[in-house]
Amino acid sequence: MNKVFFAFLLLSFVSCKQKTKAVKETRTAGNLTMLVDESVGPIVKQEIEIFNLDYPDAKIVMLNRPEEKLLPVFLNDSVRVAVLPRMLTTDEQKFYKKRNIPINTSRFAVDGIALITNVDNIDSTINVKEIIDILQGKSADKKLVFDNIYSSTFSYLKQIANIKQFPKQNVFAKNNSNEVIKLIAEDKNYIGILGVNWVSDQNLEMTKEIAKVKFLGVKNLKGKPGHDQYYKPTQNNLINGIYPFLRNINILDCEGRDGLGTGFATWLRSQRGQLIVLKSGLGPHKLMPREINLLKK
Repeated sequence: MNKVFFAFLLLSFVSCKQKTKAVKETRTAGNLTMLVDESVGPIVKQEIEIFNLDYPDAKIVMLNRPEEKLLPVFLNDSVRVAVLPRMLTTDEQKFYKKRNIPINTSRFAVDGIALITNVDNIDSTINVKEIIDILQGKSADKKLVFDNIYSSTFSYLKQIANIKQFPKQNVFAKNNSNEVIKLIAEDKNYIGILGVNWVSDQNLEMTKEIAKVKFLGVKNLKGKPGHDQYYKPTQNNLINGIYPFLRNINILDCEGRDGLGTGFATWLRSQRGQLIVLKSGLGPHKLMPREINLLKK
């Protein structure tokens, strides 16, 4: 009996040790918490899912946040890896530079801010000057609705319109991108503004609503790329840089070591990671060469 009992204790001990054994962190293994700007959340989610299939010992937790909610967490050193559709400003970089922590920034995709309207709306085009006039309170012809009052799309358009806050009339915000899509699908009186990746066939949750909306063609200000005609945020227009509202999607790694954050950032720019960007409809960081097998007859 004593031998049986001893064997049982030994097996239990070994089993517990195996369960609690931590995975050593490398570029393809370990645990990583990553902040993600929610306006580009869909593409990052797809990338993480495939990365986890390739490297099952890598556990990446994605925290979706609007830009103004994300940055305080990132700059306070709570989470050291983030995905943003812009670079850090000089002032924002100081938070890490004061601690002698390098900021490794890598672009892996080109995003566009989409303007959408109801599919039954007669209007199918708009120019950047009209958008600026609405944001500056000079025009009341159209109503704009954003994905979130704290979002990066909000911040992006404020810079273009050179304003610190939006007018009290004709500019609205929802809680997230799906709420914007739902409103536009139901009401012809609004123009929705959100990341282009949300309005795709990969947003399975909103398939019915997406079928009821359409992209507006946008003409840029005179002298800027895309000023000659109206352009929609198609993949070709994102790649060629002629859609007026373009943004780079960057991964920022401030871990200060060669770990899972570095590995994921490198993988995003690899052929596998870039293929996922290409299939999503966004612009890849670089176009991958196609291999063609020529068969002799």
